Amino acid sequence: MNTKYHRPRTLDAALALAAGADAVILGGGTTVNARPGRPPGVLVDLQALDLAGIEMDGGTIRLGATTCLQEVVDSGLVPEVLRDLARLEAPGTIRNAATIGGTIGAADPESPLLTGLLAFGARVSVARAGSITDRPLEEVLADPGVLRGGVITSVAIPAGGRAASHGTARTPMDRPIVMAVAHRDAGGAIRMAVSGVAPHPVLVDPGRLAELDPPADFRGSSSYRAHLAEVLTARALATVGRGDRA
Repeated sequence: MNTKYHRPRTLDAALALAAGADAVILGGGTTVNARPGRPPGVLVDLQALDLAGIEMDGGTIRLGATTCLQEVVDSGLVPEVLRDLARLEAPGTIRNAATIGGTIGAADPESPLLTGLLAFGARVSVARAGSITDRPLEEVLADPGVLRGGVITSVAIPAGGRAASHGTARTPMDRPIVMAVAHRDAGGAIRMAVSGVAPHPVLVDPGRLAELDPPADFRGSSSYRAHLAEVLTARALATVGRGDRA
């Protein structure tokens, strides 16, 4: 239940509201509206702020927090792998409302887009009164408390490198049960991220996958998910090693 609703027109006004203990930050509303059992809160709607858009800044692509996922799918600036992962995130009707910032805040354990952003080494800009800090996405996902009292303003990823994604789903239109995304930068360094094996998408060391203890559900046991992680990680690594795109 929502006790109040605010639609601030400036970032400073939004930050003042976000500092409240019961503040609930609203981007597109798709996640908040899908949680009917959540505690009462004061909604702070960011849609009136100028936080949308995708732009190139040198070798960095910056995505505004209220950029909807369909804009990511349609953007020629965003690497094709990430555009495909954004398409997998939700049906078209949801993608036109769901936002980048909201996707990060929700931290869905099986989010294809979050997995891709992790592999790309995304950094999240979080505004608080008087300051804006950049944090690696993996830190934000591991500790959602770092967002408390703040507002995500943008997400930055490198423009170059090679990337590949491999996932296994029940049907072609279903979200992957497990997905592996690899990104190889211009210097040859590779980051590997996997979804469906932890409470949120995680970076993994391909040599230590045996340490994973995935949660089980009706779509697959823990051992099945662990096996998928090994197979899909190997495929993604092989793809970026060859320079192919998957």
